[in-house]
Amino acid sequence: MSFFAELKRRNVFRVGAAYLVVAWLVLQVTATLTPALRMPDWVTTVVAFLLIIGLPVALVFAWAFELTPEGLKRETEGRSAQTRSTGRNLDYLIIGALVLALGYFSYDKLLLDPQRDEALVESMKEAFEKQAAETMDAQKTIAVLPFVNMSADPEQEYFVDGLAEELLNLLASIPELRVTARTSSFAFKDKQVDVRTIADKLDVQHVLEGSVRKAGNTLRVTAQLIEADSGYHLWSRRFDRKLEDVFVIQDEIAAAVVDALKISLLDELPKAKEINPDAYALYLQGIYFGDRFTDEGLEKAVNAFQAALKLEPEYAPAWAMLAEAYSTEAGLMYRDVHEGTALARAAIDRAIALDDEYPQAHAIMVWINMRLEWDWQGANESMQRAMALDPGGVYTLGTAAALAATLGRLDEAIKIDRQVIKLSPLDLSLHLNHGINLTAAGRLHEAAIALRHVLELNPQTPYVHFLLGVILLLQNQPQVALSEMELEFDPIVQDHGIVLALSALGRNAEADQALAAFIEEHEESAAYLIAEAYAFRGDTEQAFMWLDTAYEQRDSFLSEILSAPLLTSLRSDPRWPKLLDKIGLPH
Repeated sequence: MSFFAELKRRNVFRVGAAYLVVAWLVLQVTATLTPALRMPDWVTTVVAFLLIIGLPVALVFAWAFELTPEGLKRETEGRSAQTRSTGRNLDYLIIGALVLALGYFSYDKLLLDPQRDEALVESMKEAFEKQAAETMDAQKTIAVLPFVNMSADPEQEYFVDGLAEELLNLLASIPELRVTARTSSFAFKDKQVDVRTIADKLDVQHVLEGSVRKAGNTLRVTAQLIEADSGYHLWSRRFDRKLEDVFVIQDEIAAAVVDALKISLLDELPKAKEINPDAYALYLQGIYFGDRFTDEGLEKAVNAFQAALKLEPEYAPAWAMLAEAYSTEAGLMYRDVHEGTALARAAIDRAIALDDEYPQAHAIMVWINMRLEWDWQGANESMQRAMALDPGGVYTLGTAAALAATLGRLDEAIKIDRQVIKLSPLDLSLHLNHGINLTAAGRLHEAAIALRHVLELNPQTPYVHFLLGVILLLQNQPQVALSEMELEFDPIVQDHGIVLALSALGRNAEADQALAAFIEEHEESAAYLIAEAYAFRGDTEQAFMWLDTAYEQRDSFLSEILSAPLLTSLRSDPRWPKLLDKIGLPH
């Protein structure tokens, strides 16, 4: 018997034909259901790949085996009657599959195709409109770079930075203009970077830069608006004024930017609020020192804001920033937490009473509610008010992400993280928080990428090496984790990380010694970190004891326990929901 005849006798051709018809039908149904069920596009690719691999397997089985009433048996030449019966069954299968395929084909062409065409046209229309809108918006995007200090006194750096930041805030209050957040713009401070490179990194079409010379009560401010693609100066001007005219200068620069970019305003051009110039200088000084987040820097910031408010007691932004400085001191244990909470609450209440429409004040209130007071209803209400006033603001959205993560809504937090990073792509804190949230969600590979990006932006950023070490511990790589922990810049966090890594390595004597030293030095300020160490080591009793101590100390880190990966071993303990109840967090 010829090979061709043997293939025919063993029903190989029939099996192949039946397989192809059924495979085509499966692919069509998969292609239809994938978008309807919101499944990723790769599902169709995987199904197609498996069906292709399955064809030769089906043919080999058809050659080697025969389907009999007793089950699957090896093919022999003596089973010709059964072979003919199997062939007839396969013919019926092919006919049935073809009928189904023809029915699906008719349904697809007569009913689904017109809907798909309509949806395709609509999606193309939406894409075109979106592209057109993005093209228009691209002409109205700007980054305000830190101005250069041309003063003889380097101490005037705070005034120069503050002037540029306040100008940025003024421009950002124009809805028709998209302004890059301050943290990303100021990432280029003291760096010799081409304007086109800056614009590309910040995704803007225009850059505003300038310089300030301050001598006593005299100011010389130079500003220029540059079109990034061409390097062409759209506008440039020098202002020689007295210090009290600084607000007029800001207004004139903002008006010039609006005019140069041909922005059609829906409302009046916002104006800078004029206050006592000496108070304004002190306010800018407070912002400058507060950004350092050190004990000394925050103390200087508090003193500067207090001095500004003595001269201008009804200036809401100064009250809001004073509240933020107090709350940061309390959160970092630089100030007694009860004292810091009371001072922060009084200052933020005053800010909101003076200006209820100042969005940053409501966002700062969220942080006080969340980290210090554990008032979750208050935090949600303040968050809603901040979002209503400034739904696209970087500070507002960053606060919303933090609140979502604290309440255990990690998917929501990660989504907001990505949204706000687009608005401020060089903001270290945003990428850091994104890495923390991804780690808490168990998306360790993505988290490591986010945290490595932070180190690319600033290799000396604290807390990042510790977090990378935690990820390695969760991936069962304790030796590499120890090396990462040893690179950490924050000494307290470094010591904490080394305790964790030594425990994971089984070097128990060294781990015990290191933990005992850590407790002796930091038991008054780091009860939460001590609890984490015991939880990671599996000592549940000690972990809950130190969590109770953290509760008594009002440790601000305790508000983050819902998303803490190092406390996973405690979550099945009956004391865990009781602890959540005490803090007021959802189970």
